[in-house]
Amino acid sequence: MDTGTHIVMGVALGGLALADPVVLTDSATMGAVVASVIVGSLIPDIDTVLKLRNNAVYIRHHRGITHSIPAVLLWPLLITILMSLFVPEANFLHVWAWTFLAVFLHVFVDIFNSYGTQALRPFSNKWVAIGVINTFDPIIFILHAIALIIWAMGVNPVYTILTTYVIIFFYYLLRFAVKSAVKKAVFYTVPDATEIIIAPTMRFFQWRIAASSKECHYVGRAYGRSVNIYDRFKREPMPKSPEIDVAMGDKNIKAFTSFSPIYRWSITYIDDICEVRLIDLRYRSKGYYPFVAVAHIDKELNVINSYTGWIFSEDKLRKKLNFAPNS
Repeated sequence: MDTGTHIVMGVALGGLALADPVVLTDSATMGAVVASVIVGSLIPDIDTVLKLRNNAVYIRHHRGITHSIPAVLLWPLLITILMSLFVPEANFLHVWAWTFLAVFLHVFVDIFNSYGTQALRPFSNKWVAIGVINTFDPIIFILHAIALIIWAMGVNPVYTILTTYVIIFFYYLLRFAVKSAVKKAVFYTVPDATEIIIAPTMRFFQWRIAASSKECHYVGRAYGRSVNIYDRFKREPMPKSPEIDVAMGDKNIKAFTSFSPIYRWSITYIDDICEVRLIDLRYRSKGYYPFVAVAHIDKELNVINSYTGWIFSEDKLRKKLNFAPNS
């Protein structure tokens, strides 16, 4: 989920923690729990700082080890130990328990996005991405915001937050049902599909579609049960050449292929440069595919520049690559 939603979830958990008699009756523990659950609701996303290095590192590691099983166990302990230095009189066990819940819920809700997490590490590096909730879901955010406003008006926070989470639980079930209906509609539209990726958007009834058969890739959108296929690309094996072998070993290309389950490729020769481009088919926006990986290989089989990330125009891509072909 996005940072804003994780923040309101952390505040809501602080209200829910008042169901704990120790938290309710001990002001020191209450203050420590409220602070810790907010931090715990955000701490797994500390790997966002990897963007400061480069996109390749960020793409390969964001929601990776910081969302893993060891991290879910270690973050609450670390936060609780640090909190005990500032509020030593707080009940350590209760602060840890509520912080653990906050960290666990952060990782748990993230697996329902299309981006997903590596929540099963170290047992598996597979990305767990159920894809029923958009990274920012306005309904979930608004429900939390309403609950917090009602709490601020003096209504019992425990009942308020519990009621909100019951509603959100049934909302999740509804999203699963809608996605299942969309998947059936895609099979009806592309009956020979061997792989279907359905990703949510911020709009309840709109879903992004990327599907593959043995011969083609299909890209489209679903509006309710109505599926519109916008693009179809013939599937062809990538040709073999020394330039392509070098490109596929580049860090940006490898980061892209580790993350993208469905993409197409293009190979272009510009002057004496071989351009290898991989294009993720899941994120079509206004006729453009913004998530790409590009590597330029010279005649001596050197990677002279490469890039992976979100680009919405060729001019910006050329600037990122610092590449200007000869006229």
